[in-house]
Amino acid sequence: MTTLVIATRNRHKVAEIRAVLGETFRYQTLADLLPGAPTTVEDAATFAGNAAKKAAELARWLGARRSDGEPARVLADDSGLEVDALNGAPGVFSARFAALDSGRAGNSTDAENNAKLLRLLLGVPPERRTARFRCAIAVAPVNAPRPTSSSPVCLLDETELETQVFEGACEGRILFAPRGQNGFGYDPLFQPEGHDQTFAELGETVKNSLSHRARALAKLKTWLVDQF
Repeated sequence: MTTLVIATRNRHKVAEIRAVLGETFRYQTLADLLPGAPTTVEDAATFAGNAAKKAAELARWLGARRSDGEPARVLADDSGLEVDALNGAPGVFSARFAALDSGRAGNSTDAENNAKLLRLLLGVPPERRTARFRCAIAVAPVNAPRPTSSSPVCLLDETELETQVFEGACEGRILFAPRGQNGFGYDPLFQPEGHDQTFAELGETVKNSLSHRARALAKLKTWLVDQF
């Protein structure tokens, strides 16, 4: 059985990933790994760039420490909200949207991010509140350690070249006030196209069938079937 190491401690993401991919794989998360797993600086300009960087860095770290030959891959994602009236913001800064104002490090709380979004959209009419959630999922192989004579640069390039990226998006609009108690992030404010409820009201089963992450995972699942 192949192990998928999900590069997150976010239990909501882990649950959504497992729900779509099923129990064909053995799953681990950052919470299951030994201390010292690298923290990736997410400084790429795109979701795909950040996801690929996270997957490759963790795969190299795991590869240098593995002692068995069992197949393993690292799965990393980067996702966020793009609002047309804000020229695509918050985009790759979705998780730390409010924190950008104070310059503090780390992510903002969901409440802080939602409050800032509503403040910036104050007075914007419904027809101009179009938005989308976008997700990029990267998968990198955990390769066995190379002989000491091998070039580190070559190993780095090999890992990055073998990293696959799958993307998905979900169109919708931003409401004037949050609705619903489920979900996380901007879910209470986002109403997907074709639905009268927000992501936070729809429930996990419906959300997992149409979300940006679900659509990226569906592409990944098709690719994984071909691999195994």
